[in-house]
Amino acid sequence: MGVRVEMPSNSPIVLLREVSGDRYLPIWIGAVEATAIAFAQQGVVPPRPLTHDLMKDVLEATGNPLAEVRITSVEDGVFFATLVFESGVEVSARPSDSIALALRTGTRIMCAEDVLDEAGLAVPAEQEDEVEKFREFLDHVTPEDFDAPH
Repeated sequence: MGVRVEMPSNSPIVLLREVSGDRYLPIWIGAVEATAIAFAQQGVVPPRPLTHDLMKDVLEATGNPLAEVRITSVEDGVFFATLVFESGVEVSARPSDSIALALRTGTRIMCAEDVLDEAGLAVPAEQEDEVEKFREFLDHVTPEDFDAPH
């Protein structure tokens, strides 16, 4: 669904939504990764490739596309992911980097059922208006909203 800043801690989170259910998965991420995800969602193309853009370019140049991103586990509040390439190679990665790359490559993001069971939040239909407010927020958030205070 996107990124937002959780108050009062001022910590960025990325919010994933279950495709065939009513659960959401909030993952706390760093400000740099939040900006990378927001850039991808807003279609911002930097004048020079940022790290995730570079990785996308490397994958295209080497002919080994990303097939799937998997959020595989959560341990003590720390999430883990795997990048799955069409060649069958799997690489452990942070979910935030994996999501930023998936958005740039159009790759699907999957989540293990046990992760959703443990860390997912069910949003009943009557709370959908709050989710809609969050969607509106995402439509108007800018990468500058994630700049660290000086």
